[in-house]
Amino acid sequence: MMLKMNLKIKDILKATNGILLSGDLEYECENFSKDTRKIKKGDTYLAIKGESFDGNLFWKDALNNGADTVIIEKDIGKEDLKKYKNENIIKVEDTKKALIQIATAKRNLYKDLIVVGVTGSVGKTSTKDIIANVLSQKYNTLKTEGNMNNAIGLPFTILNLRNHEALVIEMGMNHFGEIRELTNIAKPTLAVITNIGTSHIGNLGSRENILNAKLEILEGMEKKKVIINNDNDLLHKWKNDNNNMEIYTFGIENKSDCNALKITKKENSSEFICKINEEKFNIKVPVGGEVFILNALCASLVGKLLNLSNNEIQEGIESFELTKKRMEIIKLKNGVTLINDSYNASFDSMKAGIEYLSETTGKRKIAVLGDMFELGTFSEELHRKVGAEVAKNNIDILFAIGENSKYIVDETEKDGMNKEKIFYLNDKKELLEKIIQNMQSGDVIFFKASNGMRLFEIVDQLRTEFFN
Repeated sequence: MMLKMNLKIKDILKATNGILLSGDLEYECENFSKDTRKIKKGDTYLAIKGESFDGNLFWKDALNNGADTVIIEKDIGKEDLKKYKNENIIKVEDTKKALIQIATAKRNLYKDLIVVGVTGSVGKTSTKDIIANVLSQKYNTLKTEGNMNNAIGLPFTILNLRNHEALVIEMGMNHFGEIRELTNIAKPTLAVITNIGTSHIGNLGSRENILNAKLEILEGMEKKKVIINNDNDLLHKWKNDNNNMEIYTFGIENKSDCNALKITKKENSSEFICKINEEKFNIKVPVGGEVFILNALCASLVGKLLNLSNNEIQEGIESFELTKKRMEIIKLKNGVTLINDSYNASFDSMKAGIEYLSETTGKRKIAVLGDMFELGTFSEELHRKVGAEVAKNNIDILFAIGENSKYIVDETEKDGMNKEKIFYLNDKKELLEKIIQNMQSGDVIFFKASNGMRLFEIVDQLRTEFFN
């Protein structure tokens, strides 16, 4: 087991070029927080300045609530310095930059740490979670919690390192350069790219540009070692065009280093034979849908590359649990099943979700869909493609909400779906009422939209009213 290593005040000053206004250079900082409401005794408070708040205004609250150290970017009056002379107070030029610098210094303490960096257009969080669950069968593993995959969340995850042997970290982005910044903090020893789709295409302009933005993950790696989804067209082509690094592949359709054979799909699970090179072993996935077969293949390959046994891989996958709002199955007392996948949406994840809905055994398959964001000039085209998927997969009823979801409705009607089975709503209250009026025992209702549409509020209200 790796020893716990903490930064001292003097290390933080060196990393940030900060000034110690008061305190002890040899003091060790173990726990870091940016929320004064969650401060625990002995914590270090980082006063992050956001768009709608300024953490620098609350440094006294942090100390009064138990913090031993505060890192701020403002001047302190003589009276306050006198009052808090026994506390550690560090002044830096920019606390956001300081957060990155401190996290980088912390990461550098863990020389032998296994770091798996996960990025991709769709499925980063579930892939990260299943990989972490597999690695935890052998290693003391830390992972990104929830969706903390940006320049604030990733550094705070690294600052949670204690005596961990492995770190599984998610890297998200909206623009070029963002993953470059994250990978240079985390310094992955193994990279995973789940797929290249259309998320953020409005910012980046093309799927090829999205691929290039995701490939920035390699820039923080001392040795280029990457796992890719070989069924993804752009990643498949990229692999064939690059032979200057270690590239490992997983897939269902294309021959890969790790393939799924003899797949048996059930409504809420699946089973298959995992073939890695010439070795074969059985895998049971406790979540339905083809995307989770791919996730399990990816986690199996990660496990093999990091010296896990077949039994450890099998146990890690079989005991995997989904993060809430991601393909969360909720059984209501009225016999209705909700599938809550409302956390976020792109065309690729919409398509996968609609296909999964069509394979369920519900009496009626009902889709509740909202707008997808950050698609720019591609928005109408991609929402129309969602509508085509609804019609193609014989969904029984469609509820749609949002400005751009009118294109989903229009395309669904063009492709022959009965207009009486299509409902386009103006607000969530009206949507909730219409769902309640129409749902029947045996229905399966799938919820999907970008997080800003807040469809999870509808799910929560249905859960509260009808949960058994």
